[in-house]
Amino acid sequence: MPELEQAINYWRLQRPAVGEECALSPEVNALADVYALMIINRSSSVALASMGSVAQQLIAAWRQHMFDLASARSVS
Repeated sequence: MPELEQAINYWRLQRPAVGEECALSPEVNALADVYALMIINRSSSVALASMGSVAQQLIAAWRQHMFDLASARSVS
């Protein structure tokens, strides 16, 4: 769950809520759906393969970003 929360926060920064209604971006919404199901099912984890393809791609992009950050720090 912490990894999913971090991915949601990453995407919230990349694509902030917009409009007067503060609508979530499609990226955040896709991950929020997974998070909501985890809460409803009282799960502390969920298999990546059980997520929809959009959520999987968003997690993969976030993980790549984190990897790139870690690599840049180790080079410095």
